[in-house]
Amino acid sequence: MKRTIYLYLILFFNSFNLIAQQQKSIDHTLQLLNNNSVPYISAQELNEELLKGEILIFDTRKKEEYQVSRIKNAKFIGEQLNADSLSLDALDKNHPIVVYCSIGVRSEDLGEVLLKKGFTNVKNLYGGIFLWKNRGFEVFDQLDRPTENIHAYNRFWGRLLKSGNKIY
Repeated sequence: MKRTIYLYLILFFNSFNLIAQQQKSIDHTLQLLNNNSVPYISAQELNEELLKGEILIFDTRKKEEYQVSRIKNAKFIGEQLNADSLSLDALDKNHPIVVYCSIGVRSEDLGEVLLKKGFTNVKNLYGGIFLWKNRGFEVFDQLDRPTENIHAYNRFWGRLLKSGNKIY
């Protein structure tokens, strides 16, 4: 009996270690690749904002990534702002906007562009859709149905996605 309890305790505490390692990998990657030019919003904070329904959320990934799954109500804007993405001129420059990609690197680039275009309330989803899914939040397919599929970009970046079905 003691042995079983001991084994369960080891497994329990190791699960926290795995979560910490996953977070550490994303933290380390963002520290190396981002310059913090766009304020971050956490997955939990974004979920709370989405429940209020007063936020615009832009997916800055490639079209094939967006087609696999997205955060609820996210609009495709792509990796580069262009006429096909959406009309930015019609948007209120003070409206809250969140940008995201796989982990938050590409979205920072687009967030910088939005800030330069005069948008004042732009945030970057910390850890992107990967950390969003790793934290247990839902993603949706093209028909707006919950799905476990996530485009993992490639095998190198996909190692940061610990939850859901990786699609390449």
